[in-house]
Amino acid sequence: MRQIEASTITQTVEKLCIDANYFLGQDVIDALERSLKTEEFCIGQRIIRDILENARIAREELAPLCQDTGFTVVFVELGQEVEIVDGNLKEAITKGVSQGYTKGYLRASIVKDPLKRINTKDNTPPFIHIDAIQGKQLKLTIMCKGSGCENMSRHIMLTPAQGRKEIVDFVVETVVRGGGRPCPPLIVGVGLGGTFEYSAYMAKKSLLRPVSSHHPEPHIKELEEELFEKVNNTGLGPQAWGGRATALAVHVETCPTHIASLPVAVNIECHSHRVKTVTL
Repeated sequence: MRQIEASTITQTVEKLCIDANYFLGQDVIDALERSLKTEEFCIGQRIIRDILENARIAREELAPLCQDTGFTVVFVELGQEVEIVDGNLKEAITKGVSQGYTKGYLRASIVKDPLKRINTKDNTPPFIHIDAIQGKQLKLTIMCKGSGCENMSRHIMLTPAQGRKEIVDFVVETVVRGGGRPCPPLIVGVGLGGTFEYSAYMAKKSLLRPVSSHHPEPHIKELEEELFEKVNNTGLGPQAWGGRATALAVHVETCPTHIASLPVAVNIECHSHRVKTVTL
C-alpha cells in the first residue's frame, strides 16, 4: 500500500482552487484564439479579445478570472493501493477548498440550506465524486463552476424512438434558451444514456476533457461536430451580441442505458472554464 498524508491532499486542493481561478487553461485560450479567426461580427471579435485580455490580466496580476469564483466540484480517482493517513479523504478535500478560497480571496458562494440561504463563508462544502481505480495514484481534478452557466443546464428523458434528431434539437434549444446568461462562448457538455442522475454526471464530467477534443467513437465524434456546427449557426455569438462563436466546443459522453430510456443531460460551461488536475 502507498500512504498519502491527508495534509498533502489539503495543500494540493488549496493550490488547485487558487490556480483554477487565476490561470485560464491553454486549451481554452487556444480555442478562443481559433474562434477569433472565424468570428465574422466585429462586436464578437471585440468581445473575444476582451476575454483573452481578461485572462492575461488575471494571470499576471493574480486575480480571479470572474467575480463568480464558482462552486467547487472535485473529481477523485483513488487507486486501490492508496491509503489516506492522518485524516479523512473528504475532510481533507473540504479543508483544502476552505483554505484555497480564503487565502486566494475568492468569493464564497455556498449556502448551508437551499431555503434558509445562510452562507458558509468559505465556499464549502465541495461536491465530491470518487472513482476507485487500479494502482497507487490519487488523481484530483478541480472544477470551479459559476452559477450563471450552471443555471442554464437542462435534462430530459426522451424515448428511444425520438432518437438523434430530438437529442440535437434539445441541445441546441438549451443553448438558445440560455441566451447571454451563461456568458458565451460556451463549452457544452452532453451526457447520453445511463440513468436520470448518471447522464447529468456524464455531462459535467465531459467538461473535464481538453477543450475541442473529440470522443474516440466515430459516430459520437460526428454527433459532437454536428452539434458544434448547429450551435454556432444559431447566430447567438459572444455574450449573445450576435456572431458565430457561440460555443468553443461540444463534448459528448455516453453510457449503456435501459431499452425504454434515452436520458439526455446538457451541462453548460462558460468561457471562464476553471479546471485543474494533479496526480499524487
